[in-house]
Amino acid sequence: MLLRLAYLAATHVFAALWLLPMSDRAKDAEILALRHQLAVYVSYHMCLINSLWSVSRSPA
Repeated sequence: MLLRLAYLAATHVFAALWLLPMSDRAKDAEILALRHQLAVYVSYHMCLINSLWSVSRSPA
């Protein structure tokens, strides 16, 4: 558990350092890309949840 915490801390520090020299336009592009990835992820998983829900509720 301690090793995982150290790994997460190190990755977050490096991610923050990576963002420092970026311009505002590059940061905006990164944010847009991450929002798109999140929207695709949520959409896919909501479809999966809905399909599993409809299968579990179908009459036998």
